Amino acid sequence: MSSTLIIVLLSMLLGIQPVATDLYLPALPAIRAEFGAELSQAQLTLSALLLAFGTSQLVWGPLSDRFGRRPILLWGLGAFTLAGLGCVLASSMHALIVWRALQGAAMGAVVMCARAMVRDLYTPETGAGVMSKALTGLGFLACASGPLGGWLTDVWRWQAAMGLVMGFGACTMAFVAFTFKETVHRKNPHALHIRVLAKTWWHIVRHPTFVAFSCVAICSYGGVFTFLASSSFVFIGLLGLARWQYGLLLFSMAFTYLLGTLLCRRLLPRFGVQYTVAIGGALSLVGGGVTFIHAALGWHSVVSLMGPLYLFILAHGIHQPCGQSGAIGPFPYAAGAASALGGFLMMVAAFVTSLWIGAANDGSAMPMVNSIAFWSVATALSAWLLVLRRGGPRV
Repeated sequence: MSSTLIIVLLSMLLGIQPVATDLYLPALPAIRAEFGAELSQAQLTLSALLLAFGTSQLVWGPLSDRFGRRPILLWGLGAFTLAGLGCVLASSMHALIVWRALQGAAMGAVVMCARAMVRDLYTPETGAGVMSKALTGLGFLACASGPLGGWLTDVWRWQAAMGLVMGFGACTMAFVAFTFKETVHRKNPHALHIRVLAKTWWHIVRHPTFVAFSCVAICSYGGVFTFLASSSFVFIGLLGLARWQYGLLLFSMAFTYLLGTLLCRRLLPRFGVQYTVAIGGALSLVGGGVTFIHAALGWHSVVSLMGPLYLFILAHGIHQPCGQSGAIGPFPYAAGAASALGGFLMMVAAFVTSLWIGAANDGSAMPMVNSIAFWSVATALSAWLLVLRRGGPRV
């Protein structure tokens, strides 16, 4: 496969996650209203997807190390598409939650294989640059998803947005079937043995480089997930934005993330992976901290909340390519297992965050703001105390 084809493939495979979430976020209030559901049930359509997404990777990772990335990708994309059809046809909130969970489990195969592919093909240092290019492509998909989801919901119904998610899965499956060449050249015949698997996971989770880079990726994603899980209710329900306006807000966030991936590519050759992550940590802390200060002072407006938050999202574009590629770097022959474990931990953090946001909901923006502030501090500390000091040799 050519380098250009690999970047396009990675962009589509990694981009399936924002497509599955951002396209339907503007429709969440409409889904809640149609089914007469509680706020916690509506948020469960997102948190169930992400919990299944994270948990399933623990299965998909060893399977891909044993049988290769291509068959797991095709099975995952096929199941994602079928589950998308179930979402479109769902007649109750409970049915929608079940189908979204199944969709998340299938999505785990896709994203896990994409991250593992980077380690199959590149060294950790080169992989960070390749991952940043792929996540730039993801940023373009995320930019389009929010406004498109809002427009489809306004013009038709929320089922139209879910139908487009299904269509993206089908198109990606066809593209993989016709273009993807297997990247695992030495399949591990023992990858599924329980004793070997437990030993591999224990080795991975104890490795200081995995711990350092995974913590950065997890904490940064925790802040972004907080925004995804609660922003539609804050900006549409509390601050009165129309769905199309909220879609544009999601566009601006995705575009800022895209700029962050471009900034990452500029910083890496000059400062190396560790100092690049440390710079991102400073941006995260300032963004989350100033957002909290504005909210604590009673400045609850789109500008006061979103202005500093853009810094956190910009830093997210730095942390994800470095964190995801850095975490699996030490494990060339267990890239699937390492990718799966990192993805699982990330989604566990997201699920716990969703539970906290639901429990803390008081009709104001403060639960969202407090959670983002927490994750901004955690991201900065992970970047400075773990990656910068113990993340392995500087490059």
